[in-house]
Amino acid sequence: MKTISGLLLVVFIQALFFQTALAQEQEAALVPLPSLDDFTKGEDGWGFGLGLGVEYESAYEGSDEFGFEVQPAGAAQWRRGDDIFYWAGEALGWRGLRADTWLFDAAVAFDEGREESDSDDGRLDGLGDTDEGIEVVLQARRAFNADWRYWLDGRVVTGENGNLGIFGVGRRFGERKDGSGSEIGLVAVFHDSERANRDFGINALQSAASGLNETDLSGGFRSIGVNYSYRNYISENWQIFGEALYEHYGSDVADSPITRNNYEAEVGVGFIYVF
Repeated sequence: MKTISGLLLVVFIQALFFQTALAQEQEAALVPLPSLDDFTKGEDGWGFGLGLGVEYESAYEGSDEFGFEVQPAGAAQWRRGDDIFYWAGEALGWRGLRADTWLFDAAVAFDEGREESDSDDGRLDGLGDTDEGIEVVLQARRAFNADWRYWLDGRVVTGENGNLGIFGVGRRFGERKDGSGSEIGLVAVFHDSERANRDFGINALQSAASGLNETDLSGGFRSIGVNYSYRNYISENWQIFGEALYEHYGSDVADSPITRNNYEAEVGVGFIYVF
């Protein structure tokens, strides 16, 4: 009798572990990186996340003014196997996993530009508003192995207002495959002359209106930065997320009269409900 009871107990425990492992497998994110949200819970079909975040950040690129900003968070996603199509705020795109260690991402996004009113201290008076525009973002990430503990990243942002190139390396912390945990990345950013002057240049008309020295920048190295991302489930449907960014400008950008600080920084935290 004891033998039968013991056998039943072993079978029950094995079944329990099997169901737990199956549930974890079903809830595996497309890529287990906290910086890439996945609301599909490992299943084909629709996934939705909706929430709010609060950021404390630079008023504009190179600003010495900081403030709080509340922003919506989340996305609508549709998954089929190793592909996710998504709409997240001002971006519409596709993300796909290949061979377990390659991630490709393509998106069309809206660039809001910069407004004179972004500076409460009048630092941008006379410079006018920079142009808004549509951008295409192409990204490829290569993990060193299938658990995505370490990875390399390359990204190109091209659009009506110039081009950016972003290259980085990152490390993921935590053991779960559902996208929770944290990660840290180190990136180098490059821009062409059109993008550099859109963000930090001052033409003759702007110089006359603002009193700032005329400034013309060439393309090349823009900045080096570090970013940290955190994401965790506090219940079955609620996520908490956080991020921190520090970007240190190269000498050409730092010397622009627009650049009051030689860095940009932000810290944010928020909550998302996953349907």
